[in-house]
Amino acid sequence: MHSAFRLPVAFVLCATALSGCASSTHETASVQAGILPDSAAPDERLVLAPPPAPDSAAQLDDDRVFRVTRALKDTPRWTLAQSDADLSPDHLVRDFSCAAGFDIDLAKAPHLARVLERIRHVVGHRTSEVKKYWHRTRPFVGTNLPICTSPEGLGLHASYPSGHTTAGYGMALLLAHLMPEHASAILQRGRVFGESRIVCGAHWKSDVQAGYLNASALMDTLLANPELQDDLAAARRELLAMQGDAAAPDAGRCAVEHDAAVHSLLTEP
Repeated sequence: MHSAFRLPVAFVLCATALSGCASSTHETASVQAGILPDSAAPDERLVLAPPPAPDSAAQLDDDRVFRVTRALKDTPRWTLAQSDADLSPDHLVRDFSCAAGFDIDLAKAPHLARVLERIRHVVGHRTSEVKKYWHRTRPFVGTNLPICTSPEGLGLHASYPSGHTTAGYGMALLLAHLMPEHASAILQRGRVFGESRIVCGAHWKSDVQAGYLNASALMDTLLANPELQDDLAAARRELLAMQGDAAAPDAGRCAVEHDAAVHSLLTEP
């Protein structure tokens, strides 16, 4: 397996989980800290179907979409994809501000931050397992075509499923659960977040589609976990309180996100 596979620290992906080198001591300390164990989420190697086979119709479509979307370089959609590549928890939460209608500040939501910390390891580990299992090469490998972020640290053979999509759509599912009154817009933004990885050139279209399913399977199980219910209820109260006095999100940014949602890369030829 490719030893360089790492992603920025985020609520679902951490260096320890990605390396698969967690010790029993670390796991014991994690349980004591309230972090959920791997058994709290399904084995995604069983859940996800294989990536497209070489020369299949699906792979040919992946090739086409990758090459067509290189023309988006230096457009507002490209800039949005670059922003979406940042998986730091405070940035990732704030990415859903336009969808929620108010600026979401993780610093003002300690229970939400606690939920993210408690699920971070298990989602990261389960995602890492399936990435290593399929060992799929990223679309930019062997080309000189532009991508929206540095390839350093991405892992050249860690493409399936998209971890960034898992993080972004997983956050969308969490926030939609906490704010069902904004669920449609939040989930739409989660879709756009995944499509940013196609724009970026870091993932194939089918990687992103698998990332949506990966996030859905993991979060559906985790959000029903009895151990999270008190924190989830408190996190909803935090967001409702924040909504009352938070600043409105940037209108220009919201316009770019809306345009990206309208022009979906999953349906346009």
